[in-house]
Amino acid sequence: MAKAKTVIVSCGTAIATSTVVAKAIEEACKAQSIPVIVKQCKAAELPVYLKDGADLIVTTSQVRGDPGVPVIKGLAFLTGVGKDAVLKQIIDVLKK
Repeated sequence: MAKAKTVIVSCGTAIATSTVVAKAIEEACKAQSIPVIVKQCKAAELPVYLKDGADLIVTTSQVRGDPGVPVIKGLAFLTGVGKDAVLKQIIDVLKK
């Protein structure tokens, strides 16, 4: 079995928005048979979560500096516009 990929979902408060995004990522990864661990955090907590390692950050807010891993904007999960394209981008990064 492949090693699980870690995705950090970051938003302003780590409550509603990140939950919606996290669930969509989990479902998409399950459909593609990609083992994934999704962690949710506030944007301000991102540096702390990165210390444990991550393969990808999906955010609905700004990421300051270079986190050292790919960053994908997750605004499409809120608007619904372009959501499938963003999910494909996430899956493509996690398959690498």
